[in-house]
Amino acid sequence: MNNSALGRLGELAKLFFKLGVIGFGGPAAHIAMMESEVVKRRQWLTREHFLDLIGATNLIPGPNSTEMAIHVGYIYAGWLGLMVSGVCFILPAVLITAGLAWFYVTYGTMPQVAPLLYGIKPAVLGIILDALWRLGKKAVKTRKLLIIALGVVALLLLLRLNEAIALLIGGILGMIWLRGGDNDKSSHERANLLMAGLTTGATLSAKAAVGTSIATTSGVNAPLWQLGWFFLKVGSVLFGSGYLLVAYLQGGLVQDYAWLTQQQLLDAIAIGQFTPGPVLSTATFIGYIIAGIPGAVVATVGIFLPSFVFVAALNPLVPRLRASSWTSAFIDSVNVSAVALMVVVTLQLGAATLTVPEFPFMDFLAVAIAIVSAVLAIRFQFNAAWLVVGAAAIGWVASRLGYSQ
Repeated sequence: MNNSALGRLGELAKLFFKLGVIGFGGPAAHIAMMESEVVKRRQWLTREHFLDLIGATNLIPGPNSTEMAIHVGYIYAGWLGLMVSGVCFILPAVLITAGLAWFYVTYGTMPQVAPLLYGIKPAVLGIILDALWRLGKKAVKTRKLLIIALGVVALLLLLRLNEAIALLIGGILGMIWLRGGDNDKSSHERANLLMAGLTTGATLSAKAAVGTSIATTSGVNAPLWQLGWFFLKVGSVLFGSGYLLVAYLQGGLVQDYAWLTQQQLLDAIAIGQFTPGPVLSTATFIGYIIAGIPGAVVATVGIFLPSFVFVAALNPLVPRLRASSWTSAFIDSVNVSAVALMVVVTLQLGAATLTVPEFPFMDFLAVAIAIVSAVLAIRFQFNAAWLVVGAAAIGWVASRLGYSQ
């Protein structure tokens, strides 16, 4: 391996380890930080290519932000880059979660980090708004695409439709609308659409298989192979937000296997919420509780491994799909639908972060942090890392001064 290749791998490792450390706020925030680093600052990808990857990633199972990291690594440094970027993005969350699991098992409680998170959460909103501004300008190319985006927002907010299904509907209907006058439907293009349909159908079948296989198993002991197999299946069918993981864990590990108590599950979910990086690192915490360090390893590998496989299979297809007029229209529609999804997620995060249950129903300090963070990111191009660190410090100082959230 020459020095240039090693240098690229080193750049990927440094960048994605940093993003794994500061990556609070969920997939939308992670993707916003990646866009800032790999498109705006380093120009490894064009904004159009980055949008294509977001759209494609939203249509396959697995944690979206982790898969975006893997995509970028593959494009920038090949197969080794795929592995390095994915592992380095996941590793900080896994190490932090494993440390918290040890603390939890040893002392029966969790450390207090709420003051830091109080400042970080509204800052993350500002970071996401910065990315939405840039990606939205690139994705909304025409009035038709704007109408498609608004339609997807309506599907998500009014009908509570699953994210992947909403994006698929937006992509197919948008493709028909944008290219409806084109009668050149080659067998290759039809095959691409059929592949998307079969993938969705196979995923729905796999979801049913997960539930069926779990129901036939019982017992209090957790063989490592069985623990790993459970998380491998979950990682293979987990569409949309990583927060859907909770449903699988409740049904499988608490109700059917009885490997976790309800309280342990709630604590595991809390760990996933206040640690940086992908929320699926919750699997590390659960694996440690059930079977110690070996359990943490097999649970982590099981839930993340499918993402590497899916991205390796999908990435080479994205440029080929863009080359076709019909599938290019499909990708444009999915891309604008993905931006619409980010808008909906941002609205939900904003409602949860900036409001309080009592009069005046608004947390003015959190609102101020969000506005200042957005201005610093959009107008002055502040790095997300500094915004996260600064907001955490504000949260800590506010708690010391007795500010009540």
